[in-house]
Amino acid sequence: MDNKEETNRYDLHSRSRRILGLDKDQALKGLFGGNALVSIIVLALITFFLFKEGIGFFGQYRQDIALYRSSGLEYVEIMKEESDAFMQLNRYLNSIRSEHTQILRDQGLSFQESKKVLSSYEDFVYDFEDLGYPISEYALEMSEVAIGARDMYEESENLREHRQNLLDLGRDEEAAEVEVLDVDLSMFVNMLKEGEPDFLALNDTMESGITNLISNLPEIGIESLDAKMERFAELCEMFIAQLDEFETRLAEWDADKTVGMSAAVTSFIFGKEWVTNSSFQDWYGILPLFTGSLLVASIAMLIAIPLGVGAAIYINQFAKPAEQNFIKPYIEFISAIPSVVIGFFGIAVFGQFVRSVSGWSILSGFDFFPISERLTAFTAGCLLALMAIPTIFTLAEDAINNVPKSFKEASLAMGATRLQTTLRIIVPTSLSGIISAILLGFGRVIGETMVVLLCAGNRIEIPNFANGIGTFFEPVHTMTGIIAQELGEVVNGSIHYRALFMVGMVLFLLSLLINYLAQKIVLKYQISRG
Repeated sequence: MDNKEETNRYDLHSRSRRILGLDKDQALKGLFGGNALVSIIVLALITFFLFKEGIGFFGQYRQDIALYRSSGLEYVEIMKEESDAFMQLNRYLNSIRSEHTQILRDQGLSFQESKKVLSSYEDFVYDFEDLGYPISEYALEMSEVAIGARDMYEESENLREHRQNLLDLGRDEEAAEVEVLDVDLSMFVNMLKEGEPDFLALNDTMESGITNLISNLPEIGIESLDAKMERFAELCEMFIAQLDEFETRLAEWDADKTVGMSAAVTSFIFGKEWVTNSSFQDWYGILPLFTGSLLVASIAMLIAIPLGVGAAIYINQFAKPAEQNFIKPYIEFISAIPSVVIGFFGIAVFGQFVRSVSGWSILSGFDFFPISERLTAFTAGCLLALMAIPTIFTLAEDAINNVPKSFKEASLAMGATRLQTTLRIIVPTSLSGIISAILLGFGRVIGETMVVLLCAGNRIEIPNFANGIGTFFEPVHTMTGIIAQELGEVVNGSIHYRALFMVGMVLFLLSLLINYLAQKIVLKYQISRG
């Protein structure tokens, strides 16, 4: 036997079949390494795509806000805020009259009899309503001036860009035919400012009118309604005190004040309005969408965590083999149901059921029941919990399975019961995996689109958290829902288009953060099993 044969006897690679010069081990190593490389490339492409499409948003948004200011829309917005504040007072007063009408109807009075009773203070209601008309009409007139100025400026800028494109293409004759009107926005702003004394005079008239009216507050004769009328008078006094603030803001407003990039960033992150396709001004504040997503996800996790983790512990530690074979596949099968089917179920069955239940007399002690909407954050949250339970269940059970059997056997050998062993040995040992499962379930919930789009109600408004549990039953909109709803309708490259990609970037970063936290928790709280 020569040296070469002796070496080949112990060299297993020399006898294995090679493909493209690689043996089996090298091929497997290359396959798994290739998968990791593909994952990194895909992640890099997603990141690049999101940043590429969304990166120009803040520049466009800053220009948009700057035009909002220079055209005088911001100035008119102050007048509109004052007019809206008055309209809220008017609505409060009308709600008192509506409540009185309902009381009279419950007492069995006919329409004519009710009208006669209400006539004792209807003049007061109409007189108050008339006081607000001059202000609202003036604000509307000034809005038309500012909107006209902005539209003319945008049109002239579009024409100027079109003409420059023609010149760049060498089509000089066509470019010469494009007539561009130079729009001087300061001229329109001066028109608005020149009318400021008139607006202040209308304010004085309204203030004196309100003061005179509330000094002769009518008495309805019903204790609860008279208390509301007293409250109405207090609100009017607060409104009168606010008039000076509105006038000060008008006087200090400056059309030439620079709009920095920070204004665009803060308007997006902390903005409370998401308004698109408005004739007045579009706003892209993510706060209503973010809070809506967080509320829906919180409801889902409140339901999914105890059910998912509890089911995993029961199936792994207490269930009989027959129960395991029955329950486990059913829970895991839920994840195979298409989200659009769950959404249909929410619209047609579950939402209607929740609204019907809210009308039960046993729940009459809660102020927020019965609810009028069937599509709310609660409806969407319950259905999302259904989708998160399989994720949490499967991962939590895997974590429990990974606990060495010797731990359990040692505990039982020392006389501990099965329940004590589960709660004090199994669960604490697998806690890092269970927490990781919960975080990944949260990531599943926060990124879900179809169910929230169909079942959350799609009201773009920050939920009123002052309502306590009643907040759960308000319609909301979410970050994923707004992207799915609006992306197909926007012009490619427009500010609205880029705003939706910015929302996608926030979601992307949120998912990265959740995964990062899951990994950190696993590493930090992992118990040594050696």
